[in-house]
Amino acid sequence: MIEAHNSLHRSATRNTIGDAVRRAARKHKDRVALVFQERRWTYTELDRAVNRVARALIEAGVHSGDRVGAYGRNSDAYALAWLACTRIGAVHVPINYALGAEELDYILRQSGCRVLLNDTDLVAIRGTFHGGDGLDVLAATAGEGDPGEPTPSPEDEHVAQLLYTSGTTAAPKAAMMTHRALLSEYTSCLVELDINRDDVQLAALPLYHSAQMHVFLMPALLVGAKVIVIPAPAARECFELIQREKINSLFAPPTVWISLLRAPGFDDHDLSSLRHAYYGASIMPVPVLQELRQRLPGVGVYNCYGQSEIAPLATVLRPEEHDSRPSSAGRPVLNVETRIVDPAMSDVPPGEHGEIVHRSPQLLVGFWEKEEQTREAFEGGWFHSGDVGYVDEEGYLYVVDRIKDVINTGGIVVAGREVEDVLFQHPAVSEVAVIGVPDERWIEAVAAVVVLRDGESATAEDLIEHARAHLAPFKLPKRVMFVDALPRNTAGKILKRELRVRFG
Repeated sequence: MIEAHNSLHRSATRNTIGDAVRRAARKHKDRVALVFQERRWTYTELDRAVNRVARALIEAGVHSGDRVGAYGRNSDAYALAWLACTRIGAVHVPINYALGAEELDYILRQSGCRVLLNDTDLVAIRGTFHGGDGLDVLAATAGEGDPGEPTPSPEDEHVAQLLYTSGTTAAPKAAMMTHRALLSEYTSCLVELDINRDDVQLAALPLYHSAQMHVFLMPALLVGAKVIVIPAPAARECFELIQREKINSLFAPPTVWISLLRAPGFDDHDLSSLRHAYYGASIMPVPVLQELRQRLPGVGVYNCYGQSEIAPLATVLRPEEHDSRPSSAGRPVLNVETRIVDPAMSDVPPGEHGEIVHRSPQLLVGFWEKEEQTREAFEGGWFHSGDVGYVDEEGYLYVVDRIKDVINTGGIVVAGREVEDVLFQHPAVSEVAVIGVPDERWIEAVAAVVVLRDGESATAEDLIEHARAHLAPFKLPKRVMFVDALPRNTAGKILKRELRVRFG
């Protein structure tokens, strides 16, 4: 009798991502939910299409707990497949479509994917995969009427997604994200980022990346907003869509905002509908932030900091907070606690550097089949971010660098971000990444990799002299290298590890 009661109670109180999308569909019905190219899905159409794709996955042999690989570019089909997995308890495995065959093969084998869903032009990689066949997601959506939800449904604590984190010196790890963790994060996003039903969002960054999917697209779909998906943040397409569709919300990492600011056409289009400019994924140079605010004066700018393991939003600096502390990452969001600690897990005083650690229902439950790394990540009862930072007297967080990116030159620690901010102030500099390179005298030397603005010129000596007016001598770049472009992943994040290999 007790078991029957508990089962009924779980059914009545269940709250999964599939449940949340169904509630949004019943409430917002004929409002447009998702747009991709010529296809526009209302909330009712989206919900029914998700049910059909979910049933097609079941017919393809996918059961609750099975991993489903997603290897494709941005599209409505990509979003439908993800939502279908949440309906049947399958574990969605988003995969960077820029990965090579060996990297892809590792993820497919390590996760144990049963089915791989991929774009047709990426079918050549299927030779490395030894699981079942995929399915045509859009074809599966065809049909009239409401097909009804498939059964059985997942529970709140079931894993919804495996998010693979970038590998640097080792193979990537998969963060196990539950329905509960992701929904907790969506609540934080809605509260802290002012997302509402009147938003028209441009989703230009890869949906395989947790920031675009879980900080912006999913919270928007839960409150009745419209999301316009495009394959990539090409400047002209972004400008034209903002002007035509009256888009008011755009997320991009600093490198993409820089490319948009530098692109021809920025001043030739009506971008006045933009109200929310979100940035994150890497540190925004303060001079670029100031330029963005000057050229889009009607826009509220939000700094979003976090990482995949926390779903991924941890702190936010809101628009009204940028004037007084533009280089801050803000304060913890609704469902996150954050501390700055020393190696003994003791809090460090305000202004002193330490590791950023978190406690939150948004966190991963562990790394897939990596128990030792999970124990290390949660040592001391808090999640270790791997980032160095500090807080001021009012609790605002400042991210100094990744622990692995801090430069130890002659026994003195230098944060690359501080040097980058200074070099960005030189009028000839378009982009810069500061790294540590091996040096016989200093062990590690501060080195700057620079992209110049079109039509501008500067020498290494020019930039070092510019930095000398702002930085202590030990922080000055010992080397300056000029390149045409900085290496980035498909989410726009600069790959400093590639620069260290190239110039080290």
